Amino acid sequence: MTTASQKRTENRPSHQAMQLLAIGMGLLMTVIAWMVDVPCAIAQDNTVNYTLTELHYRDFSNQNLAGTSFAGADLRGASFRGASLQGSILTKAAFFEADLTGANLSETLADRVIFDGANLTNAIFTDAIANRSRFFDATITGADFSGALLDTYQISLMCKRAEGVNPFTGVSTRDSLGCR
Repeated sequence: MTTASQKRTENRPSHQAMQLLAIGMGLLMTVIAWMVDVPCAIAQDNTVNYTLTELHYRDFSNQNLAGTSFAGADLRGASFRGASLQGSILTKAAFFEADLTGANLSETLADRVIFDGANLTNAIFTDAIANRSRFFDATITGADFSGALLDTYQISLMCKRAEGVNPFTGVSTRDSLGCR
């Protein structure tokens, strides 16, 4: 007669079978990861850190500056015409009278940035975080602010002069700001 404990041990796989199963699963996971080609986190080669620098009147026109940090930088009169700043960190930067015509500022962290007197004609500012940023006397014709987080007061000031349609996104500046 077979006891209950003997039946349980007879139905269990052997220690050797468990080891082979674990090795097989490890190999299978390695092959799947290799076939799927999971991307690795690699630092961007073109990213430069301009944090806390003085870059007065510097020309960054048509450059790919995506993911770059300009936090706390003084960019008075700098030119970013047609540049990509997508996903960049601009916190506490000063873009006094900077030329950002046609620049891509989408998904930037632009909180507490000064854009006073800047030219943002046809700039793309979609999904940016620009809380406590200033746009006094900034030219915003054709700029697209869709999904951007902006202070209500700044929006009310910009709606007074908002006009044009962004040639890249097809969105009017007034609609992107939610002007009434």
